[in-house]
Amino acid sequence: MSIQGLLLEVRVTGCRKLRDTEFFSRQDPYVIVEYANTKLRTRTCTDGGRNPSFDEKFHIPLIEGLRELSINVWNSNTINTDDFIGSCRVPLNKVLTSGYDDASWPLQTRHMKSAGEVKLIMHFDVSAMKNKMAGKTSGQYAPSPYGASSASYPAPSAYAAAPPPHQAYGAPSHAPYPAPSAYSTPPPQQPYPTPPPQQPYPQQGGPPTSHPPQPYGQPYPPQPYGQPYPPQPYGQQPYPPQPYGQPYPPPSAAQSPYPPAPYPGAYPPRPY
Repeated sequence: MSIQGLLLEVRVTGCRKLRDTEFFSRQDPYVIVEYANTKLRTRTCTDGGRNPSFDEKFHIPLIEGLRELSINVWNSNTINTDDFIGSCRVPLNKVLTSGYDDASWPLQTRHMKSAGEVKLIMHFDVSAMKNKMAGKTSGQYAPSPYGASSASYPAPSAYAAAPPPHQAYGAPSHAPYPAPSAYSTPPPQQPYPTPPPQQPYPQQGGPPTSHPPQPYGQPYPPQPYGQPYPPQPYGQQPYPPQPYGQPYPPPSAAQSPYPPAPYPGAYPPRPY
């Protein structure tokens, strides 16, 4: 159930056995009630000491999702800053369920030590929350302002209509193909042609062929050893070989640039 916008009544009656923050005089306590962004303060109980009384009432608008109060108790000072006495957190589950909660809540210091207790009395109108929920429920089923339509539409079927069955195909006009054989018969193989008989090679000493075999590396026909090609007529010799370093024909003795030597070959030959 939603509590958004509903009011919570909180009554702060007083405190008991508060921690004393004064050494020479009596302390002046007051209480601050916090809920979300709401912060409410009681009056200061002058010379209230450790057991002040307030008896003040507050009305707090509730917010959905936040079901807790924060209580802080302070000592008011005229010269210095106020002294912190103690604080506590008050859950709202009981008051929102039953509509009433009357209890004392223990206070603690920042060091988690006991600092006394604060007494609160809370009221909540549970019937207002129920009426709010009933209004929302009735609004969901309110009749339509446009009225019911005269035309009625057929109720949708749970399952769509099945499509018409397919027509079977007619039998084929041509003859069916023959069933393939598991093992196909191979075609007959053609025999290989018989090679012609080979002619035997002629044996040594048989009749000579038209051209006798030539020795390897010699031209045809063979030339006599030591003769140039073409052969010279018999009795005619080729040019005689010349000595090394002399031109052909050799110079005469009158044309030689060197004087005759007593022994031939003593002077070097004529340069080219």
